[in-house]
Amino acid sequence: MKALIISVDFGDVDYPAHAAEFAMLARGAGAEITGSLVARRAKPDAKHFIGSGKVEEAVMLADASGADIILFDQPLSPAQQRNLERALNRRVVDRVALILDIFALRAKSHEGKLQVELAQLQHLSTRLTRMWTHLERQRGGIGMRGPGESQLEMDRRMIGAKVRLLRERLEKVQRQRNTQRRSRVRSGTLSVSLVGYTNAGKSTLFNALTRAGAYAADQLFATLDTTTRRVWIEGAGQVVISDTVGFIRDLPPELIAAFRATLEETVQADLLLHVIDASSEQRDEQAMEVDKVLEDIGASSIPRILVYNKIDETGYKPRVERDEHGTIARVFVSALQRAGLDELRSAIVEFGQPADNNASNIKTIQSE
Repeated sequence: MKALIISVDFGDVDYPAHAAEFAMLARGAGAEITGSLVARRAKPDAKHFIGSGKVEEAVMLADASGADIILFDQPLSPAQQRNLERALNRRVVDRVALILDIFALRAKSHEGKLQVELAQLQHLSTRLTRMWTHLERQRGGIGMRGPGESQLEMDRRMIGAKVRLLRERLEKVQRQRNTQRRSRVRSGTLSVSLVGYTNAGKSTLFNALTRAGAYAADQLFATLDTTTRRVWIEGAGQVVISDTVGFIRDLPPELIAAFRATLEETVQADLLLHVIDASSEQRDEQAMEVDKVLEDIGASSIPRILVYNKIDETGYKPRVERDEHGTIARVFVSALQRAGLDELRSAIVEFGQPADNNASNIKTIQSE
């Protein structure tokens, strides 16, 4: 589908990276980008977000490029989206809806599909007012006397019922996960979760550590479903390693809420391996975004090691860095080249050592 991207620059220093990331999201959703428009503003316009002048410019550019759809790199209110669609005479998809669409495309497991559907319905419920024009009252009849229900009220009620059903199903999946987790706790198995910004190479690292076949690709949100494997690490014994969904800046609240069941794997982990793309100029900002989500889901206090991946693109050598207390702070690896994996395994072993070996309190040192 041919798409015109509208990007909004509020003067942030990381705007170029933000815009490039959104274009990558658009391509990941299958869009053919035929043009782009940059609107520079101090603050959003209440009616059209980008102002009436830019809307007129967008109409001409969309007509000239043959765009079928408008992709907007900011979250829009229902009213702003409705106003833009009327003015542009095309469907408008904002950042939240685009991410939800990609998640729907990539979810493979039963749980992942349930989570995406729940997020989509919650997002849709706030936008019903712009989707329906047939809001006339139903006619009465036998057993249907009185004013009846508007189509909007019926749709909202049906969505509410579907949301409750999906939540019940996800709660059942979560109970199953809790049962499996209690079994691991009783057996004393160390639980390690990989977290990180999307496209940081988590799935490639997961495959390298576990010899699993998790899907990995150079695209945002290549995998959505949590994958868990048991591996034997000499010195630590059986270790459960989980690969979780990648994070992204301004992750829609609907997704954080809907994926809470999957993210429980992160919350309940003994150790987090925070995978960072060492080759990215935005690595510090991306690490901060991951920290925000970890705090949102209640995982900020879990011990973690920063794992700088893709060192084959930077010239860095595999190594371990420690803080002033002698505890491991960073490990530099290349999952693709399988370099530094022994150092990472040793870090996991050290974490699993008894406290009297001064290794159970791995601390996080934020990237400089």
